[in-house]
Amino acid sequence: MLSLKDIKKDYVVGDSTVSALKGVSIDFRENEFVSILGPSGCGKTTLLNIIGGLDRYTSGDLNINGKSTKDFKDCDWDSYRNHSIGFVFQSYNLIPHQTVLSNVELALTLSGVSKSERRERAVKALEQVGLGDQLHKKPNQMSGGQMQRVAIARALVNEPDILLADEPTGALDTETSVQIMELLKSISKDKLIIMVTHNPELAMKYSSRIIKLLDGKVIDDSDPLDKNVVEPIKKPEKEPTKADKKAAKKERKKLKTSMNFLTALSLSRNNLMTKKARTLLTSFAGSIGIIGIALILSISNGVQLYIDQVQSDTLSSYPLQITKTTASIGEIMNTMAKNHEDSANHDKDKVYSQNAMGEMINTLMEETKVNNLEKFKKYLDDNSDLKDLTSDVQYTYATTLNVFTESDSGVMQVNPSTLLEDMGYMSSTQMEAMSMSGSMGGMMGMGTDVWSEMIDNEELIDKQYDVIAGRLPEKYNEVVLVVDKNNEINDYVLYSLGLLDPSSLNGIVRRAMAGEDISVDSEQHVYTYDELLDLKFKVVPTPDFYKKKDGVWEDMTGDESYMKKAVANGTEISVVGILRPDEDASSASISGAIGYRHDLMTYLIDEVDNSEIVKEQIANPDIDVFTGLKFKTDENAADTDSSSETVSDSTADTESKADETADSSDTDKKAGLVAGDSSMEIPEGMTEEQYKALMEQSGASDTGELADMGMNAMGSMDMSAIQGGDMSSLTETQKKYIASLSDEQMELMKQMLKEQSDTNADQLANSGKYSTSNYDNNMKTLGYSVVEDPDSINIYPVDFASKEKIIDIIDDYNDSVGEEDKIEYTDYVGLMMSSITSIINAISYVLIAFVAISLVVSSIMIGIITYISVLERTKEIGILRSIGASKRDISRVFNAETVIVGFVAGALGIIISYLLTIPINMIIAHLTDVPIRASIPVSAAVILIAISVCLTLIAGLFPSRVAAKKDPVIALRTE
Repeated sequence: MLSLKDIKKDYVVGDSTVSALKGVSIDFRENEFVSILGPSGCGKTTLLNIIGGLDRYTSGDLNINGKSTKDFKDCDWDSYRNHSIGFVFQSYNLIPHQTVLSNVELALTLSGVSKSERRERAVKALEQVGLGDQLHKKPNQMSGGQMQRVAIARALVNEPDILLADEPTGALDTETSVQIMELLKSISKDKLIIMVTHNPELAMKYSSRIIKLLDGKVIDDSDPLDKNVVEPIKKPEKEPTKADKKAAKKERKKLKTSMNFLTALSLSRNNLMTKKARTLLTSFAGSIGIIGIALILSISNGVQLYIDQVQSDTLSSYPLQITKTTASIGEIMNTMAKNHEDSANHDKDKVYSQNAMGEMINTLMEETKVNNLEKFKKYLDDNSDLKDLTSDVQYTYATTLNVFTESDSGVMQVNPSTLLEDMGYMSSTQMEAMSMSGSMGGMMGMGTDVWSEMIDNEELIDKQYDVIAGRLPEKYNEVVLVVDKNNEINDYVLYSLGLLDPSSLNGIVRRAMAGEDISVDSEQHVYTYDELLDLKFKVVPTPDFYKKKDGVWEDMTGDESYMKKAVANGTEISVVGILRPDEDASSASISGAIGYRHDLMTYLIDEVDNSEIVKEQIANPDIDVFTGLKFKTDENAADTDSSSETVSDSTADTESKADETADSSDTDKKAGLVAGDSSMEIPEGMTEEQYKALMEQSGASDTGELADMGMNAMGSMDMSAIQGGDMSSLTETQKKYIASLSDEQMELMKQMLKEQSDTNADQLANSGKYSTSNYDNNMKTLGYSVVEDPDSINIYPVDFASKEKIIDIIDDYNDSVGEEDKIEYTDYVGLMMSSITSIINAISYVLIAFVAISLVVSSIMIGIITYISVLERTKEIGILRSIGASKRDISRVFNAETVIVGFVAGALGIIISYLLTIPINMIIAHLTDVPIRASIPVSAAVILIAISVCLTLIAGLFPSRVAAKKDPVIALRTE
């Protein structure tokens, strides 16, 4: 089983060599109790350590089950100690910070035994030595005899083949020594026990074999195996096959010991718990650097969150804007400056004119570009990345939002607002110019309209506004009223919305400039939420302002009666909520006092597109529906000279009179037919019988009188009212006349009116005159839009980084299309705040770099503390090695300790930092009005803890390597 052949062991001490063993050869039986006796220094313990694999022999050979150990590696010796050897030491060598049960289980953890089996076998071993009721005690709570029993249980728990006992009773009293020896004797029935002792009496009484050593040699053996002659080991008849080698390798791998990292953590945790104060102070010292970095990050994060909020709020008001017709102001200025420099090439002996106006117009024409927004919109809609980069993509259209209010005194236009024009502050041309400037005026605080489209991002609106009454709009006909942070509404808005009488301001600017005494209502008015939520408005599509008359469409906005009816038939809009900007919001996305949904504009576009006048204009793209004249084009302009366009006065008068006569005659004839005048010709397509029946229906006995009434009535009658069925504009005489007509006569009248309208339209279209407008202008006047072809696109980036990515998307689009489809855009914000984030980051990095020095210093300190721990736990290292722990396992134990210390340091630093942010935020709030809230991001906290663990782990690598290299024999001797 176990055979020592000519074992020699030499120690080099300085320049000399000491021989501890001098050619020892011993063979052991599988089960016997062998005592090795001899004086101190004779080599007993050295021999025991070599047998146990703790020490290496210098020469000779140690055979285990017939296998030489000359080629054993460290892992083979570790496995041998763990599976074949059990040590019982004179000083017990129990790990003090582990319980009795944990001390016994330790050897099994290295063997890879499951937790349940490990516990079961450890309890059984302790019960075998009479300590089944002492499982959870610590070694310092037990007597010497009890601790030695624990050591024996630990030696037996892995069921080793050999039990090595080094002076097992040396530290015990006589009674306890007898108990331990009896226990060992009972164990020797099944195992080989080799005991080193100075007590010959115990050896003689309990041993079955006594070997005496002196000066490193065996001088006596009471029961040698075959007179100390070792049978030669027979060599196998043939070389092992590959399968045999593979099986042997698999078996060695199975027997290989390895300590689980959780076990290493448990050992280190228990050790650290015995030194709580030192561990806490060490961790606190290590956390100082973490605290510094965490506080810098928390303030930096607070500033960054504020910047992000400012960016989000700002970019919700200042989007990337792409209009259908655009001009690069920067390019215009650069071109004009260059042209001016080029033109200044002359002598200075005279004064020269400078063609500034001409250059400006030419440059403006050159730099003005029409964007193909229909194609670009499709590109944006198909781009999946855009959603994550934007708060909203808003499409605006040329369709005018006409909003009115109704009152007893009439209707008032709310949007577009005419208040400044009525005041005499601006002319209608200036108002139109401001309206054409679009969102730029609104963004610069110069807009005249109080209605604006809300951004289609409810989450962003929730961040920027508080709903103080009602709710956010959910339907197209619902809007919200926006007040300022003080719950106030500008009086301009109150006048514009009709809450204050705007007529009191009419001409006030002109009167003031003329020196008249004027007074303005300066009283502060108060409105309840319910009063404001009761506000109602009417939206009227632009085509409803026009009425068809004599074949052309007439603008009826000057007709008060007509406008009342048009407004009454408009779409009702309700105020459903009142919003107030959030205190922390640096900007707001709703530029007006009334915010409406995009659905309202979509609804209005549909209404306009489906109107009769728009359909007629689309069906007749060559005819101006407002004048009935043809549009002037390149083709008809070439065929028309000035003589055909301008008719002489005399000819014109003659034609005019002829037309009037013809029209009068035709009208009289038709009126007579409608009235039932028998003298009139029978209408074409009607038989004499039908005509007589028609006359009888109308009262043929007094046809002359009826004809006169019809002629008089039709002379001033609004014929389009008859066609549309609207009788409200007729006089009482006209209404009486209409009421006297039969259904057939009414149909005949409508037919007459249509023919007259068509005739007028044909006459106008073929008059040789041309409209001063064009098709596009008419469609724009009517507010016609196509949803797929917006008038402008407003892209609201989430932040500046997203804005740059959106610009890249636009650039990619421009690279993929032809020159005519390239997009020009306006970036109103530009680089206004883009550098702020970079500056904050740079400052943070510099501060972190300085604080990181303290983090490195604290890590080095933790490495020193770990090295001290290695020195303190040297004996524990020896114990672990004696039960089969490898060098790697020892290293893992101390790495686990540094991991624990690093984790505690990191966690402690984060907790302290979180607590410190409370007074920091209070100080910031006291010293500044900027809503900065220092806070540590969760991800940063996790990363900092990980950094702390990594740094302490790196700092502990050197001490852990020192621990792994310690000689287990020397380590076991350390007290």
